[in-house]
Amino acid sequence: MPSPATEVSTTIAATPTRVWQLVSDIELMPTLSTELQSVEWLGGDGPGLGAKFVGRNRHSAMGEWTTQSEVIEWDAPRAFAWAVGGRERPAAIWRFTLTPTDYGTTLTYRVQLGPGTSGVTLLVGREPDRAQMIVAARLRQFDEAMTATVDGIKTLAEASNADSQGRF
Repeated sequence: MPSPATEVSTTIAATPTRVWQLVSDIELMPTLSTELQSVEWLGGDGPGLGAKFVGRNRHSAMGEWTTQSEVIEWDAPRAFAWAVGGRERPAAIWRFTLTPTDYGTTLTYRVQLGPGTSGVTLLVGREPDRAQMIVAARLRQFDEAMTATVDGIKTLAEASNADSQGRF
């Protein structure tokens, strides 16, 4: 069975460079999310391939938890991806992809679950007969949260773009 995934996209009236400044700022992400509470680079790491960071999360049905992630793609200003729980058997892989357009940038935000253990796999393990429903519900939650994130990035990028008189 393929790993469950979902993605959202939006077109932003700003350059890929401006959008990249926002999506690659991991400390901005908690301000755009209800689940992600805080993020910080580990051990003096900073942005870049192989860098690691810790995320603290909270969900009304799942409580609080901390994850460690590793940057597995850092291609400014085109793609930024990280593996939650490590690159070998990630619980999830999250990816921003930026595509230049005539009008700015198309931003795509994608998550793919597995193959490692995550909160979803733990829930499915407790109730295997409800696996499809559990996965579908979590993907809907991700879809809503990811839409809010890309909408927030769009608002910030376009506001700063308007400040510079709308030039790409």
